Order: sequence, then structure tokens, then C-alpha cells
Amino acid sequence: MRLLIVRHAIAVPSGTPDIDDRARPLTPRGRKRFKKAARGLAQILPRPDAMLTSPLPRALETAEIAAAAWGDVTPVEDPRLEGHPEDVLPDLAVHPADALVAIVGHEPDVSRLLARLVGGAGARLAFKKGGAALVEIDATGAGEGRLIWFLPPRLLRRLGDD
Repeated sequence: MRLLIVRHAIAVPSGTPDIDDRARPLTPRGRKRFKKAARGLAQILPRPDAMLTSPLPRALETAEIAAAAWGDVTPVEDPRLEGHPEDVLPDLAVHPADALVAIVGHEPDVSRLLARLVGGAGARLAFKKGGAALVEIDATGAGEGRLIWFLPPRLLRRLGDD
């Protein structure tokens, strides 16, 4: 199974007056830039068989933009992606071994998940906002994987310009 891990795009900064941290949306720039990045993802990957997203607005918006780039995929909110994305791994076993599952979450959670999957618990691969990684994992969702690629949003946007 392949697992696509995406960090949400550029959001309103934490600590912005009158905006609760949990309610922070993407900025107009974040939406615009991630639309290009999502087109890049759609260039290099087929439509995911499933897409899970944190329910927080910035992640949900990012997932919706990615879903629109692929078409015919509906993001499903999963509260575990708001802090404990590794908790979804056992549930991935319901998908076929050749499935592509996408998840959209937050830092530092997505970096910790990636490190866990590729055996680098001490080493962090920090995701830029709108960045993505593709990992091949055991079909049981047990959590051991092989990093296929790790791309910053700038490269994804370039791919989306083609």
C-alpha cells in the first residue's frame, strides 16, 4: 500500500487576534499556491482510493483542494489526524495492498509519522506547508515503510505548472 502524507497549506498564523487556533483557515495565498501543488500531485499520482483529513479547517481545506485536483475523491474527516496520525495506521488494513491512501495533517505530527514509518524515530523530516511524502507500507498498516519521495511544495507547484 502507498500512503501519501500531506501537510496542510499556508494558514492564518497562530496567535492571530480574533481567530481561535483550531479555527485557522488557509490564507488566500495558501489556497492559490496549494492549488498548483495539488495539480502537481495529480500529475505524479493517480487518484487516491481514500483520503483522510484532520477536521481542522486548514487541513480540511487543503484536502478539498487536493481532492478537486484529482476529481472523484471525497475527503473523510478523522480526528486522530489532529495530533495522533499514527493511530490511523491499523485501520489502513481495510484497503487493498495496491491502494493509495492520502492523509492530510499538521506539523509536527506528520513528520513524526513519516519518521516512524521509515525507521527514523530520532531524525525528523520537516514538512513545509503544502509539502508531501509518499511511503510504501505493509498492507496490514503495521507501520514499517519505505520512503518513495519527499517533495517540498515548490517542486509540487512546478509540476502543477506543466
